[in-house]
Amino acid sequence: MPYSTVVTDSSGKILSAHIAPDGQWRFPPADSVPYKFQQCIITFEDSRFYNHFGVDLLALARAAYSDITSGRIVSGASTLTMQTVRLWRREDRTFAEKFIEMILAVRLEMRLSKEEILSLYAAHAPFGGNTVGLETASARYFGRSASNLSWAEAAMLAVLPNSPALINMSKNRHLLLEKRNRLLDRLYNKGVIDAETCALAKEEPLEDSPQPYANLAPQLLDRVKNNAQKGAVRTTLDFNLQKRTDGVLNRHVKKLHESGICNGAVLILDIASGDVLAYVANSQEFEDEDNGNYVDCIAAPRSTGSILKPFLYAAMLTDGQILPNTLVADIPTQISGYMPQNYRHTYDGAVPADRALARSLNVPAVKMLQTYGGEKFVPFLRKVGLSTVNKSADYYGLSLILGGCEATLWDLCGAYASMVRSLNGYIDNQSNYNSVDWHAPNLFYNNSVKRNIKVTDLHNESFMSASAIYFTLNALTKVEKPDAEVGSDFFESSQTVAWKTGTSFGFRDAWAIGATTDYVVGVWAGNADGEGRPGIVGIQAAAPILFDVLKLLPKSGRQFPTPYEDLTSAKICVKSGCIAGENCETVEERLIPTVGADYKTCPYCHLEHLDASGKYRVTTDCENSANIIHKKWFVLPPAMEYYYRIKNSDYKILPPMRSDCLQFAGGDSHTPFQIVYPENYAKVFIPKGLDGTPEKMVVEVSCRNSGETLYWHLDGAFIGETSDIHKLAIFAAEGEHTLTIVDRHGNRVQRVFEVQ
Repeated sequence: MPYSTVVTDSSGKILSAHIAPDGQWRFPPADSVPYKFQQCIITFEDSRFYNHFGVDLLALARAAYSDITSGRIVSGASTLTMQTVRLWRREDRTFAEKFIEMILAVRLEMRLSKEEILSLYAAHAPFGGNTVGLETASARYFGRSASNLSWAEAAMLAVLPNSPALINMSKNRHLLLEKRNRLLDRLYNKGVIDAETCALAKEEPLEDSPQPYANLAPQLLDRVKNNAQKGAVRTTLDFNLQKRTDGVLNRHVKKLHESGICNGAVLILDIASGDVLAYVANSQEFEDEDNGNYVDCIAAPRSTGSILKPFLYAAMLTDGQILPNTLVADIPTQISGYMPQNYRHTYDGAVPADRALARSLNVPAVKMLQTYGGEKFVPFLRKVGLSTVNKSADYYGLSLILGGCEATLWDLCGAYASMVRSLNGYIDNQSNYNSVDWHAPNLFYNNSVKRNIKVTDLHNESFMSASAIYFTLNALTKVEKPDAEVGSDFFESSQTVAWKTGTSFGFRDAWAIGATTDYVVGVWAGNADGEGRPGIVGIQAAAPILFDVLKLLPKSGRQFPTPYEDLTSAKICVKSGCIAGENCETVEERLIPTVGADYKTCPYCHLEHLDASGKYRVTTDCENSANIIHKKWFVLPPAMEYYYRIKNSDYKILPPMRSDCLQFAGGDSHTPFQIVYPENYAKVFIPKGLDGTPEKMVVEVSCRNSGETLYWHLDGAFIGETSDIHKLAIFAAEGEHTLTIVDRHGNRVQRVFEVQ
C-alpha cells in the first residue's frame, strides 16, 4: 500500500505530512506498538492473541454457536492476525474468504512474531474517513504520537477500527463514549489498570473535532518529495524549536509586510554535529501564492551582498597577506570602470582591516580582494562550501565581494558553522585540524555526524587557519547591533555572538548570520520574486530576526577559544597595524597569526627632520645639524590622509618643507598631493548630454597643505589652476591622455587614462 510522506523531527514528532497517492492518510508503520494501545486492542479484539496460532478455535466455536442460535451472523471470531490478512486482501466477506483468511493467518504466524503482526495491524487499520493507521489517527485526533496517548485516548482508538463508518468523533459520539468506557472497565477487571486510573480515564471527554496535521515545514516536505524520498523521513530538527522559530519569523514578517517585504527564512545549526535544528524556509503568515510563501528560501540562490567579507579576511590572514589590524585604504576608487561605494557614501581614508570588516565597508573589501586575487578567492569559496560559486574569477570580477555572486542560506550557514567547528576542533585535537570538520549541514537523522566522532585523519595545516578563524570571529563580535539589542552585553544573560549582515544591490536580499560557540543562526529576508524594497537591508530586516531567534537557544556564555599554538607574539605599530619599524612611535606587543611574523614593517612611520620651531622640515644642507629636531611621524599618502584626518582629530599633518631647503631636497620627499580620480591607466566612460555632445569629467586631487596652488596640464598643455579645493572639470576627447599636476615647489604627479 502507498504511504503518506511524513517528515518528523529527531524524536519522531510530525513536522509535516502529505497524503498518500491513493487519497488516504496512511503513515508508515512504527517500529513497535505503544503499550497502552497494545493492551487496549488485544483486550477489545483478541484477548487470547498471545495464546493462539492465528486462529482462535475457542472463539470460533463460541461464534458458531451464537450465529446458529441467533439465526444471523453475530460474531466472526476473527483474530487480530486474521484481521491483518483481511486488511491486506481487501476482499468481500464470505465463508470462502473466511477460510482463506484462516489459512493465511496461520502462515503469517509462522513467518512473523506477534509484535510484528500487531504492528502491521495497527499501521493499516481504518480509523474513520480516510484516516488509516494508528500513528495517523493519533496525529489526526490528538495531535501527537501514539506513544504519548493517555489510557482514555488509546481506548478510544482501539474501538474505532471495529466499526469506523458507524462510530466516529463527528457522529454517534455517545456510542463511541460508551464503547470506550466499557473497554476501560474491561482493562480494570483484567488488572491492566487500577481503579483510580480507570475512573480518571472515564472522566476524560472526547475530542471535539479532528485536528489538522502539523504543517511546520511545508518547504522541507517538498524538498523531501523532490528528492524522491518516501514514507517517514526522520530529520535532525527539534519540533519545539521549529515551532518557536516559525512564530518569531511570522511575527517579524507581519511587520515587514507593511514595507512590502513578504518573505523570510531561518536556519539553525548545531555546530558540533552540523545537525539542522530548525528549517523555517519561508513565512506562512500570509498564505497567498502571490507572496511566494511556497518557495524554499533556504535553498534558493540569492545575491550575497557583504556576507562573504569574513571569508576574504580569513583567507588573507591565513596567507599572511594582512595582519588583524593592518590599515586598508578607504578612499574614492575606480578600477577599470568599476567604482565601489560605501553604504553611507563616506570614506575613512584608512581603516584597520578588522574594523573595516566589523563596519562592512565596501571600498576596503574591494581593495583587499584586488590584493588577494579573485583567481585565488573563488576556489577558496568553493572549499568553504559555497556550491553556487561556479563561474570563473573573471566572470565575477571585484564585485564578487559585494554581492556579485549568489549563494544559498543553506551553504552560508554550513560555511560559518564549519569555521567555528574547525576552530573548536583545533583546540580539542591538540592543535591539529580534522578535515571532516568542514561539511554541509546534516538534515537527515541517519546521516548525522555524532559529537563524539572518532578522529582518524588529523593534519597540521588547513586552507583556513585556526588563528584566521579566531581573529575573524572576534572582529565579527564587534559588529554594531540593531537598536533593540544595544546594551544587551551588559546583562548577565548576554553571550558572545559573531555575526554579519549583508544587503544585495537594489535592496533585494537582506542577510544576517550569527554564530556562538555552539550554534549558527542564518536569516534571509526579502521577496521571493526578487522585487527590491528600500527596507530590505540586513541590519533592519534580518538582524532583528536573528537576535530574537538567538534568544530561543541555550546560552553557553563561552568565548571563542584562543588557538595559542597558531599565534605568535610580535611588536606591532599601533597606528598602522603592521610589524613595528624603528620609526614607529607607539608600539604594542600583540598576538598575531604565526604566518604573519614575516609581514611587512610599517610603511607609514618615518623619521622627520624639523627646524627648531617644529613648523618646517629641513635638511642639513639648509640648517645647522645642531638646530635640527628629529621626530618620528606617522604619514599617510595624501589621498588617504585627506579623509583620515576628518575622522581622526589626533592626526598630525606633516609640516611643509622650508622654502630655502627645497632646492637641496630636489622637491618634497613626501609628495604633498595625490590624484584621487582617475586612477592610473583607468578607462573612463564619458556620457553624452541631451544635446548629443560629450560631457566633461571631474578630476579630484587631495592636497596636504591648505592654501596650496596646483597647476594642471593635459597632454602637455596648461588647462588651469586650483587653490584650496582641488577639483577641475576637463574635456578629454576619446583616446589616451596624460594628466600632469605640479605645485610651485616643483612636485608633480602624473596619470595616464583612456577615454572611451
